[in-house]
Amino acid sequence: MREFGIRPNRELGQNFLVDDNILEVIGRAAELRPDDVVLEVGGGLGVLSEYLAERVAHTHVVEVDHGLEPALLDALEPFGERASLYLEDAVELDFASLRPPVNKVVANLPYGVAATVILKALEELPGATLIVAMVQREVGERLAAVPGSKIYGATSVLAQLSAQVKVVRKISAGVFHPVPNVESALVVLRRISPPPDRALVRLVHEAFAHRRKALAGSLALAPDGEPAIRERARDALEQIGQPADARAERLSPQDFAALEELLR
Repeated sequence: MREFGIRPNRELGQNFLVDDNILEVIGRAAELRPDDVVLEVGGGLGVLSEYLAERVAHTHVVEVDHGLEPALLDALEPFGERASLYLEDAVELDFASLRPPVNKVVANLPYGVAATVILKALEELPGATLIVAMVQREVGERLAAVPGSKIYGATSVLAQLSAQVKVVRKISAGVFHPVPNVESALVVLRRISPPPDRALVRLVHEAFAHRRKALAGSLALAPDGEPAIRERARDALEQIGQPADARAERLSPQDFAALEELLR
């Protein structure tokens, strides 16, 4: 940081990875292989970027802060064409356009966009079999939440429609600079299914839009909801073995998939 005159940007939620000891933990979780093509979002100082580039066929590094370009170029320069740097907002970048195509995502994600980037990667990178990310502990727990829990929601369902999600360990705040005032965790998402189609994604969002209402009532309040959707949803819920007045937070990802099929 002193060499390149870098100061963390709090507005961007920057907490740089500075402890090499955690790299082997991440590497083992990511099951890195020499033929992997990895996407890293939030390159930071390049500590994880360099570790990845040494072990895989190609590393795509995305970083929104142009001020970090010198440090990242310095970290990636030894790897030549085996590493690519994108000074762009990951939320706006088309992951599907990256070449060579990505098969794993490994990242220390900025807290503010962690869930968004993970869901985006699941959607745009159907060939990505594994996502390993350091995130705020609450984000990791929400992604892995089970039906009926207080933190179970649309994020949980959308992640679990495509992947098995597991929080594998808590991460010490001391591996970051500056030290964050929130707890972090390493979350692993292992691909089990292709991304859900747009109709299913819309259903999930509309179902959770009014958490205290029954799912059928929540769908009826959607801006483009059809007049008969309340009764159709109640009938469909009973067909999948759920009460007609079930709430969204009680349904599993598989229930949502079955419900969407019946409501087509």
